[in-house]
This record gives sequence, structure tokens and C-alpha cells, in this order.
Amino acid sequence: MAAPTMGAGADQTTVTAAVWSALATVQDPELDEPLTDLGFVSRHEVTADGTAVVRLRLPTYFCAPNFAFLMVADAYDAVNAVPGVALADIQLEDHFAADTINSGVAARAGFVASFEGEAADELDSLRADFLRKAVLAGTDRVCRAMVSAGADPASLGTATLGDAPQDAETSRLRSRRRELGLPCENSDALLVDPATGTSVPADQLRRHLGIARVTRVSQDANSGVCRGMLLARYPSATGKENAG
Repeated sequence: MAAPTMGAGADQTTVTAAVWSALATVQDPELDEPLTDLGFVSRHEVTADGTAVVRLRLPTYFCAPNFAFLMVADAYDAVNAVPGVALADIQLEDHFAADTINSGVAARAGFVASFEGEAADELDSLRADFLRKAVLAGTDRVCRAMVSAGADPASLGTATLGDAPQDAETSRLRSRRRELGLPCENSDALLVDPATGTSVPADQLRRHLGIARVTRVSQDANSGVCRGMLLARYPSATGKENAG
């Protein structure tokens, strides 16, 4: 079998930068932050033959294997789709289930087949659960910004996505809603049930915003803990040190 080659016209430096950009689209499912920002990418390079070599690391040796599998699989899909990449070599390192995860992702075997006899279901429902939490946390961030800018909290119940600041946080919220199949156009309600997409009734406004706030605080706290643990394990991890 012939060795893989870099796509025609592809420049090694350009493809390497594109691989980093692709990795920046991959989120930690629990924290809803890019692997690149979290410092979870310890190495990335593209060889002359077009092999994208990516090494991932996590805050602890015993990070949940289902979370880890999602990140490695998503990284594989993102990198494999980069023009000029002939082969994606994605490996999780320093993790108790690394061999199982790496071989399963490389074989496109899925979570259940990779962890035969240990896993009962694929990870679609888990991914959806985290996306719903991301919608709640993102709703809190957007609403807090609107209130800080002078919006009446009571008006949030009738606000639309188009009324929110058209910034990075609103864009992220819109994206998470789109991934779940929830309404995400400017004319759609800002506050929706993340499970059904229906608008939040006026008598549920305070409760919904409270849940959103607690979800955001929990997500931020978990992010801080993970960043601290990663730095304790890998003192050189600063997030974007591999951007090139």
C-alpha cells in the first residue's frame, strides 16, 4: 500500500496552522471550551507526507473515559477533514484508558465496541446533555451582559436572540442551540427550554434564569479546577503554547 501524501498544492506550514484551527473547534463537552484554550493539546505538527500528528492530554490520569473518547473522536474528525491532511494520527497520552480509546477512535469503532462489555450505550445522549447545559450557561452569560448594559431583567422573557449583543457569547449560544436543533434565528426567543426549544413562560422566568446561573457558575468552577489540575500535572501547559 502506498504511503499517504500531502494533498496537491498543500503547504506544510499552512496545513499545520489549519490543523490547529480545526482543533480549536473541538470542545471539552463538559466545560464547553476549546481543547486548544484549555491546554489539552500537547503537540501538533504535519509531516512532509501529510500526516497530522496530534497528542492530547487531560488534567488527570483518571478523567472519565466517555468524556475523553468524545474529545479524541471529535479531534480525529476535525483534523481528518482538513485539506492537505493525508492521515490523522490522534493520540491521547497519560490516561488509564488511552490504548482503548486511541485504537477505538482510529478504527472508527464507536464507544460501545471500543469498551466491549463495559459500555452499554453510545455517547449521543451524553453529548446532548452537555449541549443543553451549554445552552443554559450561555443564556446566563448573554443575559447578564444585557442586564449590565441596562436591560430590565423582566424584559428578558420577551427578548429575542436578535435583541442580544451580537458578540462571541451570543454566537456561541446560537451555535449550541443549532447543534441541538433548537430555534436559533434572530426572531427566536432568547429564553427557551433547552430540551424542547419552547419559549419560557413568564411565570417560569425567574426559575429559568436561576437554573441558567447555577449551570454557568458550575461550568466556570469546573473549568478553573481542570485548568489548575492540568498545570499541576503539566507545569508548562499554558493553553495556546502550541499555536505556532
